[in-house]
Amino acid sequence: MAGSGSGTLQPLQAVDTEFTADSVEWCPVEGCQHLMTCGTYQLRTPEDQPALDVSEPQVRLGRLYLYSFNEDNTAKPLVEVQRRDSSAILDMKWCHIPVSGHILLGLANASGSIELLHLMECEKNSYTLQSISSLILEERCLSLSLDWSTGKPGRVRDQPLKIISSDSKGQLHLLMLKEGVAELQLVASWPAHHFEAWIAAFNYWQTELVYSGGDDCLLKGWDTRMLGTPVFTSKRHSMGVCSIQSNPHQEHILATGSYDEHVLLWDTRNIKQPLADVPVQGGVWRLKWHPVHHHLLLAACMHNGFKILNCQTAIEEKQDVTVLISHEMPNSLVYGADWSWLPSRSMKPTPTWSFDQNDMRAVDCHSLKVTEESPAPFHEQIVDHHVEGPAKAHSRVELKASLLPSTEDMKSSSQLRSSSKISDLSLFSGGNFDKSLLATCSFYDHVLHLWKWETKQA
Repeated sequence: MAGSGSGTLQPLQAVDTEFTADSVEWCPVEGCQHLMTCGTYQLRTPEDQPALDVSEPQVRLGRLYLYSFNEDNTAKPLVEVQRRDSSAILDMKWCHIPVSGHILLGLANASGSIELLHLMECEKNSYTLQSISSLILEERCLSLSLDWSTGKPGRVRDQPLKIISSDSKGQLHLLMLKEGVAELQLVASWPAHHFEAWIAAFNYWQTELVYSGGDDCLLKGWDTRMLGTPVFTSKRHSMGVCSIQSNPHQEHILATGSYDEHVLLWDTRNIKQPLADVPVQGGVWRLKWHPVHHHLLLAACMHNGFKILNCQTAIEEKQDVTVLISHEMPNSLVYGADWSWLPSRSMKPTPTWSFDQNDMRAVDCHSLKVTEESPAPFHEQIVDHHVEGPAKAHSRVELKASLLPSTEDMKSSSQLRSSSKISDLSLFSGGNFDKSLLATCSFYDHVLHLWKWETKQA
């Protein structure tokens, strides 16, 4: 256990995932918030074949784990309830709301597909994930990310349910669910980046707007009603942009992360200069805003473990971001991180809402503009930020090697040496906050970690 007088970060469990683990997602839907999934990736390739040449056939193995959290089982609170072999999983997200009564999980995999899985309760407290729809977006290509348009509570019932995805050829893909059935429908695809488009994400407040980040070091914004030209292009990051999330609690606030080891906070109304620039000493592969506490941001920082950031003063007063927790995990690459949606004893339950797919209108690319109340399309902005010194040169092969590992066994003990720095949590807002569960997963040592963060009530 590591901690300070005002809070503790306690490891609860470590699970060997066998394959390298790169994504972990807690279910956000009420009644199933005790469930969590972990996605894995393993590259199998002949020694004489270039491991990073996606034009050559390679075997990319994956496995999806479904876990149930039981706080009464203090020794092993995470219990595996299903494992499902598949193509390698690069990203996955739960839909935040039920769709016609069904709970859905979306997967982005190494076969260039987006797959929808349906959570089924076989018997009391026994669950399984079953595939109900799959759509190949691009042959001989990796689907690298996906995001649902449902991230903000209180969505309008007649808004279409959408997914945005990115791939290894630099493309973005906009998908919808067909009316009345949970079947994926491709609305539009377009080239977005010169190299891999590592990440794509919705503006949860204006879901006709999406953001993308690529290995060309660019952050871009897109209006899906007027495709072809980005509404802005930012060069503020000096290396590949690989994580983006819109704040579901505060409009206009966006967080981005990069291989350049910086987290940037943005006000999307003025993309010329970020609100804050936080060095985190590790490539930022995942960013997750807390489900309840508006200013908390969880960052998976690859070789530098994970961090919890308090962004309140940066957003409200344009001051520096406070690093509440900096937890190092040597011999691992932390790629996945997520907050649990389970409320603690002293937290109010998170708002819940539902989505009846019978109310959804099927639309095509040209009719998107009439299904949502939204502002007129923006005009493109080219934002060329000048950073100190020349932009960092980087080896794309080296960066991708960490994502697409060879068969070399780099496993280390699951009992990793780790250290944690926790700042004065009196800076943390939300006096009724008692505890949060979070999970992280690391790549080469293939370990899923469960943590409990406890803070004293103010």
